[in-house]
Amino acid sequence: MNLNIISRTNIESVLKKTSTSFFDSENQKKVLNDLLGNLKIEKSNNFIFNLLEHKKIYHISQIKKVCIDYRLRFLNVKYFKNQLPTSAIEDILKIEKEHKTSINGLKIIAPSALFRLKKTDDPLLFAPLGNNYFYLIHKWGNDLHPFRKLMMWPLKNIWNLLFFVLVISLIITLIIPISIFTKTAELSSYLTLFFFMFKAIVSISLFYGFASGKNFNTAIWNNKFDKF
Repeated sequence: MNLNIISRTNIESVLKKTSTSFFDSENQKKVLNDLLGNLKIEKSNNFIFNLLEHKKIYHISQIKKVCIDYRLRFLNVKYFKNQLPTSAIEDILKIEKEHKTSINGLKIIAPSALFRLKKTDDPLLFAPLGNNYFYLIHKWGNDLHPFRKLMMWPLKNIWNLLFFVLVISLIITLIIPISIFTKTAELSSYLTLFFFMFKAIVSISLFYGFASGKNFNTAIWNNKFDKF
């Protein structure tokens, strides 16, 4: 298969799909009330709501879902190892001028590697609005691998990993000739081989996970202390 003809994953587009019905008339009122009320609870920016593009406003639940699905992190910009591009700085200055304010609390969605290495892989820059809402300011870099969501699916949580290990164990069991281990191709022989393969793959997965400090997507998406 030629991967060049397969479109890469644009995280901004994925986020937009999560908010297809987010800004109907009823939800717009709820978002507005949330943003205008209790803003002092958390770090926020003094934006003029009517000047914001509503389709660029995302709730933390939407951001969390995308981060978990694609194994991305949502962290403060100070942990980002790359420099913000000129285009991102220009967008920040433009918004500050329009809203007559200084933007603070900037956060970025990006793969873990971008918080420890200088790479370019689809970062998204957000500013907090208050009450767990964030405004998308700028996107830059390259889109993600087209199969990233599929490749990261086993690391989403413990149940996905167990299911993945079960499937791999079953495939290997069916591929290996049973005659290598026994002269009688009975069901019990296949089950014994399957459980052996399952235990072996689980052991390898646990060893690799502990050795490399890996954790599940649900645990790392906003964790600045976990290993990248």
